[in-house]
Amino acid sequence: QVQLVESGGGLVQPGGSLRLSCAASGITFRSYAMGWYRQAPGKQREWVATITSGGSTNYAGSVKGRFTISRDNAKNTVDLQMNSLKPEDTAVYYCNADRPGLFPYWGQGTQVTVSS
Repeated sequence: QVQLVESGGGLVQPGGSLRLSCAASGITFRSYAMGWYRQAPGKQREWVATITSGGSTNYAGSVKGRFTISRDNAKNTVDLQMNSLKPEDTAVYYCNADRPGLFPYWGQGTQVTVSS
């Protein structure tokens, strides 16, 4: 059974930092590209960042320079370090595991709220 479990969300003031983590099980983790997506109230889910199986990273323009995605293939985890947070970063953040030709997997999400 495949599971992606996110953790690390919470309430933070503007300008603050949070680190999200996603623990994966039931997949050959090192073979998957891992990503983070987010969905704000009333908006569609949007892509935030991806790290490929080879370790290459890509970021949405709105978070580039503020967020850093990383993975630990020994622990089957992918993290998202979020700095200089803004109120518009408020959303439910979802972990994603993707491999060409296979069904993508999603976590249950973790809430991030940026507010003073």
